[in-house]
Amino acid sequence: MRCPYCAVNDDRVVDSRDVRGGETVRRRRECLNCNRRFTSYEQIENIAYRVIKSDGRRQDFDRQKLLGGLLKACEKRPVALPALEDIVDQAEALLHRKEDREIATTELGNFVIDSLRTLDQVAYVRFASVYRQFEDVAAFMDELRALLRASRKD
Repeated sequence: MRCPYCAVNDDRVVDSRDVRGGETVRRRRECLNCNRRFTSYEQIENIAYRVIKSDGRRQDFDRQKLLGGLLKACEKRPVALPALEDIVDQAEALLHRKEDREIATTELGNFVIDSLRTLDQVAYVRFASVYRQFEDVAAFMDELRALLRASRKD
């Protein structure tokens, strides 16, 4: 591994540990030339995951796009970033389990909505309002009523 400080390709691994559930290995390295330390990450080459849109188009799965939507839904809410990253990790795991590495946006969206419903109900409504593209206030109110009925049962 080339040192980012002196560009010499001679180092030793000081420490290794698994991150992201064993999907990535984090290695602390020390350059044998300048003795400075740096971190590298090792992971299996990514397999392209695809999302099938409602009109039949296929698009690359974008982890950052999904996380961005979740962050927007949880704006000014008491939801920790690791909880949102966990939802994205679980969505990626869902894709990983699929043999053809493709998932319909409806299946992915429903998974995310179900995850948000248990995490934060306001974030759930925000995300659902964009994802389900409510046509009018009545559709929005129907969703809120369903949420209230479900919370009363719990």
